[in-house]
Amino acid sequence: MHRFFLHNGEISDASARTLSAGQIGLLSGWGVFSTLRVVEGVLFAWEKHWARMARDAALLRVPFPREPGTVHERLLALVEANAAYDAVMRAAVVRNKGGVWQGPGIERDFDLIAFTNDLADWGAGARLGVAPKARYSASMFAGTKILSWAFNLAWLEEAQSRGFDEVILLNERAEVSECTSANIFVVEGDRVWTPPLSSGCLPGVTRSILLHEVQAPGLDIGERPLRLRDLEQADEVFITSTTRDLLPVLSIEGVELRRGSEAGRVLERAFAAYVKAYVTSHKGAEARSGAV
Repeated sequence: MHRFFLHNGEISDASARTLSAGQIGLLSGWGVFSTLRVVEGVLFAWEKHWARMARDAALLRVPFPREPGTVHERLLALVEANAAYDAVMRAAVVRNKGGVWQGPGIERDFDLIAFTNDLADWGAGARLGVAPKARYSASMFAGTKILSWAFNLAWLEEAQSRGFDEVILLNERAEVSECTSANIFVVEGDRVWTPPLSSGCLPGVTRSILLHEVQAPGLDIGERPLRLRDLEQADEVFITSTTRDLLPVLSIEGVELRRGSEAGRVLERAFAAYVKAYVTSHKGAEARSGAV
């Protein structure tokens, strides 16, 4: 984590004691968050991250900021404070009031908290384990990105103790849902598939861009239910997230997979072009508004 963090409208040293155990969201994981990629000082796909956080906050009854422009400016100020122009950012909205354990003297309904950190090196690919019955797709909260992340961390730590990098989470029907912090795609010739939201997976920002916005001529990108055998038989499997972009999967539970498909390379180039175009257009807009 970098030196400074954002707490509401103030940038403070990360070691500062500005939070309280009486904030119910900190005790209960009652809040929403998103992980953003900072590219050349631009918050990539900011609008999509904001929209998802706002939707999840409404579902979880978490009070939420009303002015995305103000929040955006404050997050950019954090980027400047940490000189985190090519980095990763975690932004969270924490509910402060509610329940019998609410602390005294808390006036704000919510806190906005954000940190930045260096980009991780994910290597040439990921080796995945498998966790059965780890997603319940019928839950009304399936697909929400909430602060209560302990299950994901426990599954990830267990998988890493067995020598894997990540873990595939299956739902109650033994369908592939997602990883703990990534969506998953398979390549079958000129067709690319990812599990539907009905699998219980998170509607990832990179997933959405690949499905709806990236221009990849000759490829058909869509959703369908997937099982482990579909991954094992695919021409290529890759996982996606804001911090990984498109990362090939090398193996699943020790079974080596095919990789290096032409479709995968086309998608990587198309996504990189999308990121470049977004950053170029938003650097210009932010410069004109004086935000940077």
